Amino acid sequence: MKVLLINGSPRPNGNTALALSEMEKIFVQEGIETEILHVGNKDIRGCIGCRKCKTAGKCVFDDLVNETAPKFEACDGLVVGSPVYYASANATLVAFLTRLFYSTTFDKTMKIGAAVVAARRGGLSATYDELNKFFGISGMPIATSQYWNSIHGAAPGEASQDQEGLQGMRTLARNMIFLMRGVALAKEKYGFPEREPITFTNFIR
Repeated sequence: MKVLLINGSPRPNGNTALALSEMEKIFVQEGIETEILHVGNKDIRGCIGCRKCKTAGKCVFDDLVNETAPKFEACDGLVVGSPVYYASANATLVAFLTRLFYSTTFDKTMKIGAAVVAARRGGLSATYDELNKFFGISGMPIATSQYWNSIHGAAPGEASQDQEGLQGMRTLARNMIFLMRGVALAKEKYGFPEREPITFTNFIR
């Protein structure tokens, strides 16, 4: 099994990275293959709504988004970590996720998703909710922990003092593993749930 971890912080060794690394320890212990992808320090533009990806099968901006797409398709679980900026996720990360989720046409159903948020003090819940929207619209079960998946720290590395937050990361990793294994067993025995063709509606009469 594979888990792809996305670091949406511009700092390669900041508190978001620390939280993801705490999760990675558990994945490795349990024999789960991992890869941490650093996104927050990249030059990634936002989606322009051209919809060319629907015919080309990839985004027209050929950057880290297209490089990540096959890794996303191959993984059983996706962890997205972000610092909090004005009670929101890092804008570079949001641009990356928007294009990644929209331009990829493979079925994301039943991949396990988890959001991890780091902040000095506030804005954690709002950012956590923001990131979970990407999973929810894609049919991806959302992994939770013993509390909201968050960790506190201001200066890089300060989150190492947040013992409750670190415990939450370890619990989250174990819960993700349980869900991934459960999905694999259920798929083998029952198959995935039947899906109806999507009906699109709006409110214009």
